[in-house]
Amino acid sequence: MKKQIIITVIAFIANCLLANCFSQDIHFSQYWMTPLLLNPAQAGSEHDMRGIINYKNQWNSVAEPYSTANLSWDMKLGAKKSKKGFSAAGVNIFHDKAGDAQMKTLQGNLAYAYHVYLNQQSTLGAALYGGFAQRSINYAGLQWMNQYDGASYNSALPSGEPTGSTSMSYLDLGSGVHYEYGKEGNTNLDLSAGFSLFHINQPKYSFYGTNEKLYMKETGYVHAVIGSKNSKLAFWPGLVYTQQGKNSELLLGSLFRYTLKEDSKFTGYVKGSSFSLGAYYRNKDALIAAMLFQFGQYSLGLSYDVNVSGLKTASNGKGGFEISLRFVNPNPFLFKSAARFN
Repeated sequence: MKKQIIITVIAFIANCLLANCFSQDIHFSQYWMTPLLLNPAQAGSEHDMRGIINYKNQWNSVAEPYSTANLSWDMKLGAKKSKKGFSAAGVNIFHDKAGDAQMKTLQGNLAYAYHVYLNQQSTLGAALYGGFAQRSINYAGLQWMNQYDGASYNSALPSGEPTGSTSMSYLDLGSGVHYEYGKEGNTNLDLSAGFSLFHINQPKYSFYGTNEKLYMKETGYVHAVIGSKNSKLAFWPGLVYTQQGKNSELLLGSLFRYTLKEDSKFTGYVKGSSFSLGAYYRNKDALIAAMLFQFGQYSLGLSYDVNVSGLKTASNGKGGFEISLRFVNPNPFLFKSAARFN
């Protein structure tokens, strides 16, 4: 019992100090399925309407599982089309439960974006978001070395650790810019890139009433879809970099998409479909196997993180399973726009 506690604690400390990749915010491996978590300026950038549900479960072999659920919805606003640009709005809600202390976070954000047409093939958008978050913790779920009596864990022994409030709430603000480019021809190229700032107001972030603040998070990313008009294959390379306080995270890799069936251009009865398979690497943390199946307006994404950091001593390499479901309108296999990729 004592040896297991020590190994787990050492593994966590080693991972945080050596890998230096964990931030205080939640993150999903399928970043292409969490647009508003990546940048509020992605609201309305790719589709007229889009809804996504995400769920992730991880660290089952280390401690109480960490689970995260996310729901987002974004759409373009206004029936009239302007030659200059368009407005868009989005809502993003997530719930996260972490570890033996059952530390929970529930947050909802509202985003407003405006996208300007740079030309027939590209747009540039900017956005602001505002949100409200509530966090809670259960101290009874924690075990401390002072409660080890020499033979086993004894919950009746005092931990010697201070306890604070069991819940807290705060206002959260942020912004971002997002660029979209789309070109059709012999070589089809769709490109998106952006930069976002989260927690600009740096809210207080302590259960103990101290002045500890939530670090501002900076995120930059580039994502592309490269294909050929006469080929069913497409290449989906992507890179995401995040900096929050002293912690940073780099995620890079690609999906490879194969078009299974083209959409019926005249009747619409035959729905287009595609299957994508690929891998990503989160620097000094995990290897990620991912797949994406698209059928008409629906997409199903699955991924699994294989831990390669110092934590693998306790996790046995097991990381997290992730599933995502997305709906978009109009049908991406049938309709194309200057700044939209499937």
